[in-house]
Amino acid sequence: MRHAISAGTRHHQETVQFRMILAATYPFFLAAALVQRALPRPRRPAFALEQRSVFGEAKTMAVSAIPFAFMG
Repeated sequence: MRHAISAGTRHHQETVQFRMILAATYPFFLAAALVQRALPRPRRPAFALEQRSVFGEAKTMAVSAIPFAFMG
């Protein structure tokens, strides 16, 4: 007999998994954000024109890119 997982428990597990993936990939996105900061302004992507910290840019890139890894 299968053990039923409640919706709350499943959501919690998914949240924990997302945070683990975010923590594992964040350094790569931080490096990318630093490289973008080093580029001259005309070569920066349009979303980089907003005034954010380099850490905020890295988080934004990670949070927007991670879901694409699971689309199939």
